[in-house]
Amino acid sequence: MITTTALRAPAFPDAVITEAVRWTEQNGPLDDASALRTAASRAADGPTRIVERARQLGERMGLQAELARGRQWAPWVLLALVALVVIAGLGLAGQVVGGNDRHINVIVALVSLLGLHALTLLLWLAGLWLPSGTFGTASLGWLWLSLTARVAGGQRGQAPQLVRAATGLLTRARLLPWAFGLVSHGIWALSFAVVLAAMLFALAFRSYTLSWETTILEPAFFVRVVQALGWLPAQFGFPVPDAATVQSATPVAAAQRTWALWLTGCIAVYGLLPRLALVLLSAAVCRQRRPALQPDWQAPYYRKLLARFAALAPPAIVDADPGRAHPAAPTGLPASEQHDGLFVVGFELPPDLPWPPAGLPASAVRIDGSAPARRALLDQLAQVHPRTVLLVCHAASSPDRGTERFLREVLAHCGECRLWLADAPNAAATQRWRDWLRDAGLAHVVASDRLDAVFTEGTATA
Repeated sequence: MITTTALRAPAFPDAVITEAVRWTEQNGPLDDASALRTAASRAADGPTRIVERARQLGERMGLQAELARGRQWAPWVLLALVALVVIAGLGLAGQVVGGNDRHINVIVALVSLLGLHALTLLLWLAGLWLPSGTFGTASLGWLWLSLTARVAGGQRGQAPQLVRAATGLLTRARLLPWAFGLVSHGIWALSFAVVLAAMLFALAFRSYTLSWETTILEPAFFVRVVQALGWLPAQFGFPVPDAATVQSATPVAAAQRTWALWLTGCIAVYGLLPRLALVLLSAAVCRQRRPALQPDWQAPYYRKLLARFAALAPPAIVDADPGRAHPAAPTGLPASEQHDGLFVVGFELPPDLPWPPAGLPASAVRIDGSAPARRALLDQLAQVHPRTVLLVCHAASSPDRGTERFLREVLAHCGECRLWLADAPNAAATQRWRDWLRDAGLAHVVASDRLDAVFTEGTATA
């Protein structure tokens, strides 16, 4: 049942609802009698039944409605977040190129534009190897999810459970940093695109003086920094100021153009391009691991639900062989070989069933159904030859061919055998045993779920 679950993995919204119900039931089980029956009637396999049960309970709790509101609000919240980032990007670009003196310190500008980006990128990369959630709450993806839950669900409702369920599924599929990263990298990429567009527009139509300043550092240090930072952009065609340009104290038009393109290239190569590449990588990883976005059906909670669904199924006769020809019913020992007396045998009874039951002699024998126990009992019957054997069986169990063989062997060593079906849950269980006796050619064996009726009922004809 569990091994083929991947072929029928629930959709992500259904998986979120299923996990949200699980988290809700951590505080106490819900009244699910009706949902359990409905799910059992609508689905055939265990995982699908669990999902259907969660749908039924989720409708009652309002989970689907709240999840739908969240999905409606999510694009608008993302759009608002993008707008704020764009405005912040424009403001940052304005600080770089908007000074009244039109003088740009290239090193300060570069650190201002790339510093926070580099820090958050390093934290995200560290989060790929560190335990889930270490830096997750510091990402723009987590901020987007939290704001969406707050807007859609308000202060009350089931939004926290839905968020917990969604992040739990992403964590189990090893997608949490990639899913949040897809949002974060996309917002950062858009921010850099806006900053670059604003800077290029300003540098193209206004005149600026670009240089560096220091009080304690040597000019050679800036030469090395500019050359090192400019190596990678140079591979994409961006110019790199030479040592003379870096150390020049007089601004020259050609040198200013080189400085402007160097600054633009650094922002594009170290800011925009990594974020765009990570957007594509995050999207590819999310697509590849999406099938793993499903609950852990092996968890104790779900295994308990599977057991409850299995208990709803009607008991069936196992090891049945309807096409097999049954041998003739044993006639039992002749009266001359029988000895008066009652021999009581408990056969394959549950361990928790008291033995011997009230009304039966203390000498009653109980066996577990193993081959050695059967042989020992049959040897004892072969010596005693009782007139009547009372075979006590568990009514809720299902008889099989092994039960039939044992019953025939017992009949060969006694005058008659009667069945007491102990602990019968309902009349259907008793009738199931009687139908089995009839189909096995043993209809003359009296079977009842009442001890007194076992001895008062007459012998049926085969």
